[in-house]
Amino acid sequence: MKLTGELDFFKSQPINIRTLLVTNLLFAIVLPIVEIFAGAYIMRNTGSSSYVMIYQLCMYIGVVITAIANGLLLKRFKATQLYSFGILISAVALMVMMFISNVTIAMLCATGLMLGLSTGFFWTNRYLLTLYSTNDENRNYFFGFESFFFSFWNIVVPVLAGAFLANIEGVKVLDKVLSVNNGYQIMTVIALLISIGACIALSKGQFKNPESKNFFHFRFHRLWNKMLSLAGLKGMVQGFLVTAPAILIMKFIGGEGSIGLIQGIGGAVTAILVYVLGRIARPQDRMKIFGVGLFIFFLGTLMNCILFSAVGVIVFILSKVLFQPLHDLAYYPIMMRTIDTVSAIEKRDGYTYIMTHEVGLFIGRAFGMLLFIIMAKVATEEVALRYAILIVGTLQLLSIPLASSILRDIDNNEKN
Repeated sequence: MKLTGELDFFKSQPINIRTLLVTNLLFAIVLPIVEIFAGAYIMRNTGSSSYVMIYQLCMYIGVVITAIANGLLLKRFKATQLYSFGILISAVALMVMMFISNVTIAMLCATGLMLGLSTGFFWTNRYLLTLYSTNDENRNYFFGFESFFFSFWNIVVPVLAGAFLANIEGVKVLDKVLSVNNGYQIMTVIALLISIGACIALSKGQFKNPESKNFFHFRFHRLWNKMLSLAGLKGMVQGFLVTAPAILIMKFIGGEGSIGLIQGIGGAVTAILVYVLGRIARPQDRMKIFGVGLFIFFLGTLMNCILFSAVGVIVFILSKVLFQPLHDLAYYPIMMRTIDTVSAIEKRDGYTYIMTHEVGLFIGRAFGMLLFIIMAKVATEEVALRYAILIVGTLQLLSIPLASSILRDIDNNEKN
């Protein structure tokens, strides 16, 4: 594929697709700081992986609260305004945490909840705008391109940020000797500036708000109930994808510099792979991509459990780097195709399903986080790191027959 040809193909996309991709490209620079280095910061200042999980659980509680509140706010505000608000407040919330020196449970719960509330606005409105700006034919390209730069920044940002944090200790600036915590604070200021740029990019789009204002429903077609079960399985692993790499690397290998280096290994190949798949894969290829990604992750969790060493951590991180973009490339088009089908059957607005999808994700996330916390309290944190991740990785394999059943139901509905 020639670079100029890919640029021309990008320019041929509708303006709203281009706007969303540019916005997400910019905010993707901030996400590794939110997802990876927040956990490392907590580990550095507390030494407790359980604290990281508690912080993450509070964050996910904030996300599901926002998903519900966002439905009410859409009656008065544009989705783009709420999206921009989420982007900005995510950076501000992260900054607040990094500037507080006394890391306590209460502080972690408060900042985790605040960050969850803000990222909830980002994710729910991102899904909503993407749902109405894409169709089943161009979603492979959209999510492939998006996964490409998410993977790219997941390589570049951890490497640069890790090197920055590893070398800032003892540096003298204007008679002040800097610490690693000062490095975290500098990163959050940069994250805020990039977030402002993402909001400016989003303002260039021509988006419309949902027409319906009645988003709250409690009974759904069985097809959507299946999708909620799939969301629960996805949510179960999400918390571990965010927190486990930082915890394991800090425990077995080293500091923040090691996080950046290991995240970068294998990531470049994955970034190119998901972009190419997004360009050439057909909708009927999604299950193959989905299954391969899940099997890779399962093998990574198995090796981490068996070896439980620096080598096991490296294998697990590499599996995570490969799994996450492949999984997202297949999962989100399946989710949106399901919303297209069920909203047509039930004559409801798409945001109804986006909101309840967040609830499904939260149930899975809460299960995963609580599994780890309970295992750490009943046994040890080492036992939790070793076996909780394997349990979740094994349960993920149930997603394969479930997703296949969802797609069969959609195909049957279209035939009828």
